[in-house]
Amino acid sequence: MPKIKAHWQILIALILAAVVGFILQETLPGAGEEPNLANSVLSVCRFVGELFLSALKMVIVPLVVASIVLGVGSLGTMEGFGRLGLKTVSFYACSSLIAILIGLTVVNTLKPGLEDGEPNARIAKMIEDQKGEEDAATAEKVRGAKERGLTDVLDIFKRMIPVNVISAAAQGQMLGLIFFSILFGAAMTRMTTTDRTVMVDFFSGLNDIMITITHWVMWFAPVGVFGLVTPVVASAGIEVFGTMAKYFLVVLLALGLHFLVALPLLLKFVGRVNPFRHYMAMRAALLTAFSTASSSATLPITMRCVRDEAGVSRRVSSFVLPLGATVNMDGTALYECVAVIFVSQVLGWDLPFTQQFLVVLLALLTSIGVAGIPSASLVAIVIILGSVGFSEAETVAAMAVLLTVDRFLDMCRTAVNVFSDSCGAVVIARTEGEEGVLAARRKE
Repeated sequence: MPKIKAHWQILIALILAAVVGFILQETLPGAGEEPNLANSVLSVCRFVGELFLSALKMVIVPLVVASIVLGVGSLGTMEGFGRLGLKTVSFYACSSLIAILIGLTVVNTLKPGLEDGEPNARIAKMIEDQKGEEDAATAEKVRGAKERGLTDVLDIFKRMIPVNVISAAAQGQMLGLIFFSILFGAAMTRMTTTDRTVMVDFFSGLNDIMITITHWVMWFAPVGVFGLVTPVVASAGIEVFGTMAKYFLVVLLALGLHFLVALPLLLKFVGRVNPFRHYMAMRAALLTAFSTASSSATLPITMRCVRDEAGVSRRVSSFVLPLGATVNMDGTALYECVAVIFVSQVLGWDLPFTQQFLVVLLALLTSIGVAGIPSASLVAIVIILGSVGFSEAETVAAMAVLLTVDRFLDMCRTAVNVFSDSCGAVVIARTEGEEGVLAARRKE
């Protein structure tokens, strides 16, 4: 009996999760009613999903450290490393800027916050109702994000140098861990040939071990994906999606344009590779990113797909992908821009060009500066809303409304983030002269 390929298993799990989620949604008890079988099933699903997500996160730190140290340390010299870093930063900055401009164009053209040329009264009422209710939980999140976000954006370079590397690894502070790994690998290039060979062999073995563990974790991916997605579908309110439908579709359209048009054009004309082959190579990573809504958790799968399926060298992928999962957030940057303009439209604010330019600039900076902290898009949107003049009460109410449809959009923009990272690896590999990248359909 032929084995079902990994990406098909994950896709089947997604479809089953959607079906089961809708069924459970219809049988969930109302407020004040006793929990029933549907609650128990969802609890089991959440437990399984959390186990899968934890297993993916478990391999991130050793995989990133081993991969970067090996990639830098095995160069022998630092010649060409600065060029690789400059190309990586340039690609990520350009792709994020393109994503933001796409979002700005789509939201200004389709105006999801307006209805018949006027601010959408239903959504405006939802925001006013939220202001009246003063959702304590959302208010606390927004205040915390506002206090933390500005500091985190300004202190991005400080966060690159961890006081304690072990603590940074334990807390998942990837930016500091990546910086230390680069320094460690660079120091290896200064060692004698014999000593460097010993270290390269050690980290090569560690890297191979972590890749093997990643393969083991992927055996359980369909079950984990089912557990992650089912509660999301079951808890989604159809009524809210109806009210927010235009905004929801505008975000999806903008993400789709970047995912299906802009990034493939970069692959075609800058990387000079076949974009369709890259989509095929990244199937498992994209489905995992969509399911987990986490670029970092998907990183082990992304690295496996880019190396084994797309044929990018370890030297390029080990540097470009971990950095991309930490600072490159095309989908998030695009979403921030659309969300802020949408809120301004609903509340009747006509943002002039200067303020929209400020939105673009802040979306670009915050997508980098807050990417390594929890609720990255929340922090960024709060910062931008405050910067263009919204009061704290308006920000709290607007965020409460946006969060009602955020979970599914988060899954979509994470897939865009991951695909952009992988495109960066392919394009940079090609500009570094690597042959055979996506040159032919590779074996599963």
